[in-house]
Amino acid sequence: MASVPTLIFDEVDVGIGGRVAEIIGHMLKELGQRYQVLCITHLPQVASCGSQHWQVSKQEEQGHVVSHIQPLSREERILEIARMLGGTELTQTTREHAAEMLAMNGQQV
Repeated sequence: MASVPTLIFDEVDVGIGGRVAEIIGHMLKELGQRYQVLCITHLPQVASCGSQHWQVSKQEEQGHVVSHIQPLSREERILEIARMLGGTELTQTTREHAAEMLAMNGQQV
């Protein structure tokens, strides 16, 4: 067992997708049973495996780049995963797929 209680993964899923991304998501979820795991991801397969979801955004304010972190509610989480799946236009199908991904990973929807 590691002596570090928190593991941080910054885009550990770069260059992968589909089934491999799903496997990585489940491996991170398993690690989360023993450690606090923070994972920065752009993949819905990975994001849907987490027990919590925060949205991180950056914007320029008065000449400085400022980061914002917002914990997402269940509905916001569905919308964010749908956005990850479908891009700029969110359809009922992408929302349903996002909800299904969360449900398949043991998340209440």
